[in-house]
Amino acid sequence: MKGADPGLINEDLRPATQAERHWSVLNMASLWVGMVVCVPTYMLAAGLIEQGMSWSQAVLTVMLGNVIVLVPMILNGHPGTKYGVPFPVMARASFGIHGAHIPSLLRALVACGWFGIQTWIGGSAIYQLLGVLSPDILTGAPLSLLGINLAQLLCFLLFWAVQVAVLWKGVESIRILETWAAPFLILMGLALLGWAYVAAGGFGPMLSTPSQFAPGGPKDGQFWSVFFPSLTAMVGFWATLSLNIPDFTRYAKSQRDQILGQAIGLPTTMTLFAFIGVAVTSATTVIFGEAIWDPTVLLGKMGGGFTVGISLFALTIATLSTNIAANVVSPANALINAFPQSMSFRKAGLITAGLGIVMMPWKLIESTGGYIFTWLIGYSALLGPIGGILIADYFLLRRTNYDALGLYQAQGPYRYVGGFNPAALVALVVAVLPNVPGFLKAAGFVDSVPAIFEQLYTYAWFVGFGIAGVLYLGLSMLMRSKP
Repeated sequence: MKGADPGLINEDLRPATQAERHWSVLNMASLWVGMVVCVPTYMLAAGLIEQGMSWSQAVLTVMLGNVIVLVPMILNGHPGTKYGVPFPVMARASFGIHGAHIPSLLRALVACGWFGIQTWIGGSAIYQLLGVLSPDILTGAPLSLLGINLAQLLCFLLFWAVQVAVLWKGVESIRILETWAAPFLILMGLALLGWAYVAAGGFGPMLSTPSQFAPGGPKDGQFWSVFFPSLTAMVGFWATLSLNIPDFTRYAKSQRDQILGQAIGLPTTMTLFAFIGVAVTSATTVIFGEAIWDPTVLLGKMGGGFTVGISLFALTIATLSTNIAANVVSPANALINAFPQSMSFRKAGLITAGLGIVMMPWKLIESTGGYIFTWLIGYSALLGPIGGILIADYFLLRRTNYDALGLYQAQGPYRYVGGFNPAALVALVVAVLPNVPGFLKAAGFVDSVPAIFEQLYTYAWFVGFGIAGVLYLGLSMLMRSKP
């Protein structure tokens, strides 16, 4: 790219060429199907039912959250398609050529946590299903500090190694994986739904169980106090990808392809798979006498060598297709952006995979309360403000016009003050602060905080998004008006 600063560009950060922009509506939709169909999505409605919702309330909450997050997903995908740039480069326009490291690395840190969670789930699938063939594998005392036994650790590391082998192939392998995985995963999900319906003679009592919030129920009148934080958590589930979606839309043929592909692939598949999770689990209460939310445990109980083999393969593909696309590309690009002359996609992917182990992901999902109210809402409080700044900058301040060459120039229009945009940094900090007390309470670091902060934390993503967007616009216009 003529005129670009060598310290701000390399093969992975440069704009995608026209020849590389060949992802169609089908490819974009397949990307989302491949990322959505995974164990956490299957179990997502479970946490809501545990909080007292009926199955229909839980599934509708999942659907509404994904319709909402689809909006910033499409909006942030626009500059990726228009300019062919990845998320860390796009962030240079609003945060500055050096300030862009802050949002990209924060997003990367969350992705590393998710990479670890998904890897733990994939390893757990291997652990549970091998236990069907050899029950002795499931025995063993937990290792000190880790809290898991040796067999669990080895299965976790085995699945980790499989993913490293795939990501070694590069970004194009992700498109191929998602395209082939999507129809297979939908077919397997529907097959599981059909098996449950036939085996149980219907979906069982859970679908007929009323909401606990109904009049006379144990949580009568408390629906909205659970609904709003749950909705925030559903938005937070994909708040990560709503930032770095340009990493994928940069390869789309057109805006139509990225918009239709995402609209078809995200909310529809999330809603369908959340329903499959609820319906199959309701059937397990009839088949096995207990509700089994974890599909890895369920598939282990179904028994039979052939079933174990197919189940292991399906879960492996589901977790691979989600984890590599959703949780490797973003941190890899963030690290490449930070060290463009010494970092490659392969090297950055290995670092991401390594951090996924260090974060001990099994501790992040020990309980549904901690998973929803601490992990999902917690990081949405951090990522919501970044999304607000990016969208306000691109659509309202710049009217969708970037200086494409300036994104790669150290002394160009996005240098601001020493490479950092004070307006973006101030807006980010101010927007995050109101949610900090609520997070500290949810995470158990403090026993109590003023009620107003608990209330704000309920809407963490929305609060952060709104404050950051408005404040960024105001500060940017003030800075522009200075003589």
